[in-house]
Amino acid sequence: MHYGSGFSRRGALQLAFAGVLGRLSPAFAGGTINFADIGVGDPNGDWTRYTKASGYNINLVSIGNAPSAILNVLVAGGGTGTYDIINIVGGMQKPLVDNNLIDELDISRLPSWTKNKNIGEFLAAGSPGFNFIGYNGKIYGCPTVLQGDSFAYLPEKTGPLDSYAALFDPKFKGYVALEDNYTTAGAKTALYMKASGMADIKNVDDMTPGEFKKVVDFLIEQKKAGQFRVIWNSFQQAVDLLVNKEVYVMDCWEPMVFVAKSKGTNAVYADPKEGYLLWAMAAYIVKNANRSAERTTAAYQLLDYMLGGWYGAKITAMRGYMTNTDAPEYAKTHTDEFSVDEAAKVTSITENVRRKFAKGGTWQNRWPTAVDAYEAEWSRFKSA
Repeated sequence: MHYGSGFSRRGALQLAFAGVLGRLSPAFAGGTINFADIGVGDPNGDWTRYTKASGYNINLVSIGNAPSAILNVLVAGGGTGTYDIINIVGGMQKPLVDNNLIDELDISRLPSWTKNKNIGEFLAAGSPGFNFIGYNGKIYGCPTVLQGDSFAYLPEKTGPLDSYAALFDPKFKGYVALEDNYTTAGAKTALYMKASGMADIKNVDDMTPGEFKKVVDFLIEQKKAGQFRVIWNSFQQAVDLLVNKEVYVMDCWEPMVFVAKSKGTNAVYADPKEGYLLWAMAAYIVKNANRSAERTTAAYQLLDYMLGGWYGAKITAMRGYMTNTDAPEYAKTHTDEFSVDEAAKVTSITENVRRKFAKGGTWQNRWPTAVDAYEAEWSRFKSA
């Protein structure tokens, strides 16, 4: 093909590309944000409000939540060239920053940040919650949900339960499940052992190698006695254990109880006297020198969208987490998007999670000081 003077092959390709774009929906003209999520940040595939505003589509990629797995994906798996945002349980800043994997957040690019009063109340600099979004005084994570975790049970099999002691009660031997995660199951066990005087643990949220060894020694004793039916490691597996009544008591996340209830199972999420495992999700912008300025702007727009009323209300109603302070009001006033029942659900879930934070317990620690000892001890538990 012959190009006239002053016309290059590149020019022809640009024209051809413009023609292709012209045939695409204008909504997707901007490109696509690759959004890696652990399974709770997806509003049922409905990103239309964000897409309309930004011109960017969302490509949702499932990612595991274990700290070492996340690092492997980003460091070894070429994830920095693949993902724009990772939405995971926060508190991972130290290894992510030390390995140069995430950007510091420019809060001035997030208009909804200051409107979300949960950030100032629960995640302020100097508070334990800050460790979920910040590191060395800088902010890296955008908090998308907040929650306090405990355990689930089937009251028809157990009667009412209000202590983590239920996980280790010989009455339920063979009908208990724990999550394969030392930052959840390990921490809840430590909370129980400290509260009951079984172990002298100074800070449950950051145990010494010796303290965590005591926790694992106890768990291994329980495991060898046949207390645990299974150590679960996927959302679906955990839901199935409840729905099929294979376990009566399970260390798990509250959304699993919501799903089990929707399938007709009478499961309850416990209010333990020892308190809750408190945590926040954080969305991080992955460091990528090749990302265009426009795409980075679109990534910030997505974070700001996730701090907004519609997204917050949708995720709260679907998953049972507290999101942002705009969510209850948004659901109440947008009757075309949320039913009266859904709006009431958003309000009651938000109030319930606020109650959990008031009650306290311990903050989850995704990267303890003695992380190598934790990893080694947890491997010992799993192989016992």
